[in-house]
Amino acid sequence: MVLFGTIINALLIIIGAFIGRFLHNIPERMKETVMYGIGLAVAVIGIQMTFESSQILIVIISIVIGAVLGEWMDLDAKINQLGQWMESKMPKNKTGPGIAQGFVTATLIFVVGSMAIIGAIDSGLRNDHDVLLMKGIIDGFTSIILSSTLGIGVAFAAVPVFLYQGIITLFSTQISRFVPDELLSFFISEMTATGGLMILAIGLNLIGLTKIRVANLIPGIAIVGVVVTIVHTFL
Repeated sequence: MVLFGTIINALLIIIGAFIGRFLHNIPERMKETVMYGIGLAVAVIGIQMTFESSQILIVIISIVIGAVLGEWMDLDAKINQLGQWMESKMPKNKTGPGIAQGFVTATLIFVVGSMAIIGAIDSGLRNDHDVLLMKGIIDGFTSIILSSTLGIGVAFAAVPVFLYQGIITLFSTQISRFVPDELLSFFISEMTATGGLMILAIGLNLIGLTKIRVANLIPGIAIVGVVVTIVHTFL
């Protein structure tokens, strides 16, 4: 089932949110150690994906040009500004966080990021749900922490996550109708490798070793398509 990864991701967010409502005062050391473990697992997945490339130069070019475009557009800052604007529009609950606050905060965390895009594309093109399943685990744990402080509104973030990733996945399944099999296979391998580097960056960020603005690398996915098309057509 092509939407399997997206469905599991959404369910883990809901489950985590309800677990979080019953857990208070989670030890900081436990949160830290679990997050480090998840970060290491994410980094390993990213490294494995990177080895899918048959022409690593394409990956390097895509990441570099994508980073330049991402920094020029300053996607990371715009995403943060959007979050701040949305938060400013939400009514404040004097007795504690309301449903809206938890919903908005969690949605921004779960939807924004390269794992959502890369994982959804991978599910659609290759029926490979590993990235979305790993994202679901991360989101599930994060929702436990968020709901323990922001309330049950975190659970409702599963809806935009399902819609966002589901649409990307379904759209990806139609690419094969318009792209030759040889070119599609070439694109998948290089897209997977380029996305793997971004996922590796996410893992390193989770561990705390780096503070890479991964959102600014996302344009690299589009650059892969351009470079692969040029190489396949003219070389």
